Amino acid sequence: MGETTVFPRELEWKDSGSSRIPFWAYTDESLYRKELERFFYSGHWNYVGLEAEIPNPGDFKRTAVGERSVIMTRAEDETIHVIENVCAHRGMQFCRERSGNRKELVCPYHQWNYTLKGDLQGVPFRRGVKQDGKVNGGMPSDFKTEENGLTKLKVASRGGVVFASFDHEIESFEDFLGPDILHYFDRLFDGRKLKILGYNRQRIPGNWKLMQENIKDPYHPGLLHTWFITYGLWRADNKSELKMDDRFRHAAMISTRGSAGVKSEVTAGVTSFKETMEINDKRLLDIVHEPWWGEPTAVMMTIFPSVIFQQQVNSVSTRHIQPNGHGSFDFVWTHFAFDDDTPEMIQRRLIQANLFGPAGFVSADDGEVIEFSQSGFEQKPYHRALAELGGTGVENTDHMVTETLIRGMYEYWRKVMDV
Repeated sequence: MGETTVFPRELEWKDSGSSRIPFWAYTDESLYRKELERFFYSGHWNYVGLEAEIPNPGDFKRTAVGERSVIMTRAEDETIHVIENVCAHRGMQFCRERSGNRKELVCPYHQWNYTLKGDLQGVPFRRGVKQDGKVNGGMPSDFKTEENGLTKLKVASRGGVVFASFDHEIESFEDFLGPDILHYFDRLFDGRKLKILGYNRQRIPGNWKLMQENIKDPYHPGLLHTWFITYGLWRADNKSELKMDDRFRHAAMISTRGSAGVKSEVTAGVTSFKETMEINDKRLLDIVHEPWWGEPTAVMMTIFPSVIFQQQVNSVSTRHIQPNGHGSFDFVWTHFAFDDDTPEMIQRRLIQANLFGPAGFVSADDGEVIEFSQSGFEQKPYHRALAELGGTGVENTDHMVTETLIRGMYEYWRKVMDV
């Protein structure tokens, strides 16, 4: 006989731990709306961009926090601001360009005019219009421009990276990351000026949490990705560490490259391992050790809920998660270099970036398995995912054969979501 389909009357996570994740955590619309409020709109710093994207006064970049459109600007006094892309008059998303340079922000609907800091500075016909010897219309006498500016987010910038929050009572960015994750953040963003190399954008038909999970999951890279296991970039027998903040929301996966093409017990029976595979363009593996790395050749950081910071050998990028429904999110890659890089190093970073992005030799696999996972969740919402490799507890480890980081994230998720 087949399995009986039983749909829960209410969303209840019956197990006490975080290792068995109900499929409805990825499919329920009301739960998703609650996630937006509790993770993206309050209590958390969300990534918005790099200072290098707005280098000059008047520069702006349109981006998103959760589903809410925001604008990152650099004002005339060089200060950086993040404001919501919703006109204070009639609610129009007035900024449609992805980036540009402006002396002021103007809503085209009724020409309300704002400074780059989000302050209202001009309202057409505010005093009315003189006609036939009298003044007609105009705003009420008690209308105040200072009370009708754009919604301003709290901003934190460190190492050239900009975060923002709708929650002005939020803890400091440093406390939000915690000392262990902040150490790896500062390793990558160590104060050197950044240089933008380019962008990739994709829409992935899966729940936004699946991308956080994917980069908290050291189990799959040496099994799914031919490039990682074959060329030793990331495999289970590499020297590695997994670290979390004390609330288990953020994580760093740290790995040191092993020998390429070497058989071992971790390659036995693994179909993605291609011992005799040769690449025509050797530049893809033209890896040069950089002094700032220290020993690790790769560190992947997940800053919950909105961003992944990647250093995979010489390729460095940010990956911005922008939810647009319980079963879909936009994923924006910003590939960058450092201002003091040689032309040869910049070329190397660009070549190695072909491993990543929507059509990357590695990352294309991730987008596909996330899509197929979401399809399975929608098909069988009464079932659960299993994350019990390495046990059911949550702890830092010095190996990759574990799903501890995923369990940690859901332990935190359950507390914040009251599930």
